[in-house]
Amino acid sequence: MSISRSLIRRLTTAAVIAAAYAALTLFLPIPQYGGVQLRVAEAMTVLPFLFPEAVPGLAVGCFLANLLGSPYVLDWIFGTLATLLAALWTSRLKNRYLAPLPPVLCNAVIVGAEIAYFSVLDGAAFLPAFALNAVTVGLGEAIACYALGLPLLRWLSTHPALRGRIS
Repeated sequence: MSISRSLIRRLTTAAVIAAAYAALTLFLPIPQYGGVQLRVAEAMTVLPFLFPEAVPGLAVGCFLANLLGSPYVLDWIFGTLATLLAALWTSRLKNRYLAPLPPVLCNAVIVGAEIAYFSVLDGAAFLPAFALNAVTVGLGEAIACYALGLPLLRWLSTHPALRGRIS
């Protein structure tokens, strides 16, 4: 059984995206977990707009980053779920300028709710904790996706080496 070159290329692309996401999250010395976070790797969540193979790459990269960087099983599950849903949604968009929106919304809602859950365990009321965490997570996500992700998307879509590779 022979594996096609295009399959190898797609798997390699997904693996590189996963590794880059995990490395950026685990090794940059800025807040990556908690209510106030700025994951530079989240700039990569716009990549499904150009590359379908970015969807599994981002999900695996996020899972690995959360598995190795967060002690909470809920973060492994729901953080990864937020990234996967955002990546799937982004892959279906037709407008490049909307590509950062799904990651911002998915993370604000899902990760905001996850952090609020932990706040409730410490005695906080859920709705105020959710509102605060949705805003802070959403702001960090918006910075990563709009300030870093959109320029990345623009640069990749015009890069000569990627012509013919972008879907």
